[in-house]
Order: sequence, then C-alpha cells, then structure tokens
Amino acid sequence: MDKIGAYEAKTHLPRLLDRVAAGEQITITRHGVPVAVLQPVQNDKHVDAAAVIQKLRQFRKKRKLNGLSVKDMIEKGRK
Repeated sequence: MDKIGAYEAKTHLPRLLDRVAAGEQITITRHGVPVAVLQPVQNDKHVDAAAVIQKLRQFRKKRKLNGLSVKDMIEKGRK
C-alpha cells in the first residue's frame, strides 16, 4: 500500500483514481498521519432476486398494519 500526502493527493487525484481503479490501495496522510484510504469499490453486481424476495417476505411477516390500510396511512401522512 502506497502512502501519499494530502496536498499531493489533491494535486494528482485523477492519476491516483486511475491507480485505484487498477486495483491499488493508497493511504492519504496529513503531516505523516494516515487520514484516509483510497481503495477499489467491491462491485457486487449480481443480486440473487429470489433471496431478496424471500427477505422481503420475512420482513413483511414481522410487520402488522393493525387494521390500517396503506391508503389510510398515505392520507394521514399528507395531513
């Protein structure tokens, strides 16, 4: 992991972002003290739709409207 000063990071940000996009991790320091880390984002683009639906169903089972309708709640929120 490379270390770079805050001023230099500000000056060369586009170049640093290219390095991070290529997989590097860079620590930004201020007066020699680490203050931030630039690192690649972990993209979890694949989402299991069936798992999301199952989680939503579990969430809904735990919540009760106690006789209220969604329309009633919307109207109450508008007042």
